[in-house]
Amino acid sequence: MNKMNGNEALGTECNEQYQKEPRRQKYLGEMGIIALIAFLSAFVPLSTDLYLPALPGMALYFNISADLVNLTLILFFVFFAIGMLFWGPLSDKYGRRPVLLIGLSVYTAASFACAGSWDIYHLIAFRILQAIGGSAAFAVATAMIKDIYDSKRREAILAMVQSMVLVAPAAAPVLGALLLKFMSWRGEFLALAFIGLLALAGSVALQETIDKRNTGSILQTLGGLCTVARNPGFSSLLVLFSLPMVPAMAFIASSSYIYINGFRLSAQVYSYYFAINAIGMIFGPMLYMQVSRRYTRRSIILACFGIMSVSGLLMSFVGGFLPWMLAIVLLPATICGSGVRIPGTNLMLEQQREDTGSAASLLNCFATFLGSIGMIIISLNWSNTILVLGIMNILVGLVCLILWLPISQKQYVLKVPERYIAATSR
Repeated sequence: MNKMNGNEALGTECNEQYQKEPRRQKYLGEMGIIALIAFLSAFVPLSTDLYLPALPGMALYFNISADLVNLTLILFFVFFAIGMLFWGPLSDKYGRRPVLLIGLSVYTAASFACAGSWDIYHLIAFRILQAIGGSAAFAVATAMIKDIYDSKRREAILAMVQSMVLVAPAAAPVLGALLLKFMSWRGEFLALAFIGLLALAGSVALQETIDKRNTGSILQTLGGLCTVARNPGFSSLLVLFSLPMVPAMAFIASSSYIYINGFRLSAQVYSYYFAINAIGMIFGPMLYMQVSRRYTRRSIILACFGIMSVSGLLMSFVGGFLPWMLAIVLLPATICGSGVRIPGTNLMLEQQREDTGSAASLLNCFATFLGSIGMIIISLNWSNTILVLGIMNILVGLVCLILWLPISQKQYVLKVPERYIAATSR
C-alpha cells in the first residue's frame, strides 16, 4: 500500500474528527430540514425562471427593448452574488436562523413591491432588493449542509437537495406560463411573495445549526472571506467548478427569446421545452450518484467536461434547425453541468474547516457572478444566439477539462473519500 502524503493524512484525520450524527430538529425533523434546505437553495431558479415566459410581454408592456427587460435578470444575479458575500460571514457570527429571518423578510417585501412597480426602473430597483434578501437563503442553505452532515454523507445529501431544487426550473416556467393565462406579469411576483412567506414559516420552525460562532468583530467576521479565498485548494476548485455556470445561465437568459421569438412558439409550449432542460438538471445529480458506485470521482468529472464540449459542438451545427433538436443536443451538457456540481461542491466545502458561511458565500457568489457574465454575453446583439451558446459550451468544457487534470493531483487540495471503494473500479 502506498504511503499517504501529509495532506492526505490530514484530510483523513479531519474526516474522522468531523464524523457526526445529523443534529435533530425538534419541529422540522430530518426530512423537514432537508426539504427546507432544498427550498432555500431553490431561490435562484424560483426567482428567475417563474417569470421567464413573461419577459417578451413585459418588454411590450413597458414599451422598451429586450435588453432593458433583461436587466431585471442580470442585475438580480449580480446583487444576489454580492449579497451572499455579506450574509454568509454574518451567519458565522450571529447564526443561520437570524440571518434567514431578516433576509427572507426583505425578499418577501421586495416581491410585493415588484408586483406593484409602475415602470421598468422601479421594477429593476425592487428586483435588486429582492436579490439581496434572497441571497441570505441561498448562502445559509449551503452552510447548513456543512453544519449538519459529515463529508461522507454530504455528497449524498447534496445530490438529494440539488435534485429537489432542480424541480424548480422544470416547474417554474410551466407555472409562470399558466399564471399568465389568468393574470398579468404582476401575478408572477405575487407568487414569489407567497414563496417568501412559506420560506419564512419554515425558518421560524428551524433550530440553529451552527456549533461554534465567530466571536470577532463584524470586520473580522467579513475578513473570513479573505481567509477562505487565500486557501489555494478552495480557490482553484472554485474557479474550475464555477465556469460551467457561464453557458448554463446564458441559456436561461436567452431561452424564452430563442423559443418564443426565434422558433415562434407560444409561451406555454416554450415552458415545456424549458422543462426538458430542467429535467436534465434534476437527472444529473441522480446519475452522478449511480455512476460514482463504479467509477472514481476524478474520472467522472473528466467525462462530464468532455461531454459538455461535444454537446456544444452539436448545438453549434444542428441546434438552430428545429426546437426539439436544440433540446436534445443541449440535454447532455445540462446533465453533466448539473451532475459535476455535486462532487465539486463537496470538494470545495471540505477544503475549509472553519468560516463555513464565508466558504458557502464565496462558492455560491462566484458561480452566480460567472453566470451573470454569461447572461450579459448572450444578451448582446448576436445574429445567431444558438451558435454562441454552442461555442460557450465547447470552450468551457475544454478549459475545465484542461484545468481539472493538474488541479486534481495537487497536494494542497484535500481529498474526500470516495463514496464507494468498489472492486469493479480497480
